[in-house]
Amino acid sequence: MVVEKVGSSPSKPVGDRCPQQQEPLGHVKKSKQQVSEGFTVKAMMKNTVVRGPPLAGAFKERPTKPTAFRKFYERGDFPIALEHDTKGNKIAWKVEIEKLDYHYYLPLFFDGLCEMTFPYEFFARQGIHDMLEHGGNKILPVIPQLIIPIKNALSLRNRQVICITLKVLQHLVVSADMVGEALVPYYRQILPVLNIFKNMNVNSGDGIDYSQQKRENIGDLIQETLEAFERCGGETAYINIKYMIPTYQSCILN
Repeated sequence: MVVEKVGSSPSKPVGDRCPQQQEPLGHVKKSKQQVSEGFTVKAMMKNTVVRGPPLAGAFKERPTKPTAFRKFYERGDFPIALEHDTKGNKIAWKVEIEKLDYHYYLPLFFDGLCEMTFPYEFFARQGIHDMLEHGGNKILPVIPQLIIPIKNALSLRNRQVICITLKVLQHLVVSADMVGEALVPYYRQILPVLNIFKNMNVNSGDGIDYSQQKRENIGDLIQETLEAFERCGGETAYINIKYMIPTYQSCILN
């Protein structure tokens, strides 16, 4: 008589075993692909996917920094106040604009072009347009002080800031005599960012692009600004624009 061992499990019959699944003929087992950086030893191995280069970030927005305009406004140094009108908001100047020290105030207002929040954005934009309208011959001597604030505003690469700055530049070149020619030596500071965004137009097909009506299409605004530079910049304006933006076509010669 055969005695079973205590604790041992009963042996299963051979017929109850699960049959192993056989892979069909010609089937190749796929191994998991691995991702690696380019130009490495690992990138030359089998089943390796090379990761593409990172984005250059040419269109990426840059972070904003605290502006001197905001500090001076919060301190109450500007002779301005907000006035509500039936047509909207406007600036109530506490002194005559013609009597302002343009060497002091105009660069500060241009520094406020980097602002994107109300009321700083409104005061900076509207204050610049008011001062350019009443500046006359006071504007030309201040041009060198305006270049760095303009460059800082464009370098943020924010769509809203770029549109506002382009409209200000269009007003600036026609605000007084010789201003357009005075800007020509500073094209190397102003135009590189415009060269990046020059072809950024909205392709809406047969739809309606309302940004053209609101003058918020960056590509069209840049083209208008470059044409204004060429018309007001004298004989050397086109050569200097062409040097910085090779795809620009003259609106006078053509």
